[in-house]
Amino acid sequence: MNKFATLFIGLLVLALIASLFLFTIDEKQTAVKLRFGEVVQAGYEPGLHFKTPIVNNIVKFDKRIQTLDNAPERVFNTDNEYLMVDYYVKWRIMDVKTFFTANSGLIAVANANLTGVVKNALQEEFSVRTLDQAISSQRIELMESLRSQTKSRSEQYGIDIVDVRIKQINLDQSVNESVYNRMRSERLVEAAEHRSTGRKESINIRANTDKRIRIMLADADKQAAIIRGEGDADATKIFAESHNKNPEFYAFVRSLEAYKNSFKSDSGNVLVLDPDSEFFRYFKNQKIE
Repeated sequence: MNKFATLFIGLLVLALIASLFLFTIDEKQTAVKLRFGEVVQAGYEPGLHFKTPIVNNIVKFDKRIQTLDNAPERVFNTDNEYLMVDYYVKWRIMDVKTFFTANSGLIAVANANLTGVVKNALQEEFSVRTLDQAISSQRIELMESLRSQTKSRSEQYGIDIVDVRIKQINLDQSVNESVYNRMRSERLVEAAEHRSTGRKESINIRANTDKRIRIMLADADKQAAIIRGEGDADATKIFAESHNKNPEFYAFVRSLEAYKNSFKSDSGNVLVLDPDSEFFRYFKNQKIE
């Protein structure tokens, strides 16, 4: 039992001694070795490494991609409007020694420094763009320029910028009302222009329609007159041909029409004629040849 206790205590002592002289770095980490606060070695590969107890201190950092996602930043654009730009940044440690010395070895300080870099880049980019350009035609160009600017400026902090993305762009609440009023006025002017154009087009369409109707009616009257004239000519021709074939019968038919028109009158007038007049020619007993 004593042997096992001695062995156990020996292993604990060895483990303690090893922890004082050795340290490990895994594949997700990078580190710097300090000697009384001064960096003497940096950028360790994954594995087991040596240090001197008390003299050396090891500070480890996560070398994976980090995300900076702050509150929306207030910027000023070329339309004299204040915008609230919501963004995020993907970054990672590029030079761990520079990162440690420039940021006092603190991730919070690194995020603060990176926020200042992004803020300045946003101000510069939006100061040469309108709101429409920032949200539509030049949005991709804007983000590429932001990434390029922040990448070069963040190298002094040992940071590598992987990507910069704009999530949302909104008007600042303090100027929303004035912007909405301006937009409302512009839309009212545009609506008035459309109504004026519509009335003008309506007048032109009515005038053209009336003109076409008058032309169509005139053409119809002309065609009707031609048709009536042709019909009257045909009727006259038919009557003439009938008269030439049998003048006596033609005279008889015409007399019957005259009798019909005279005797059907409801006016109450009295017609006084001589019984021997030509009007009663066919009332007499005579033979029609």
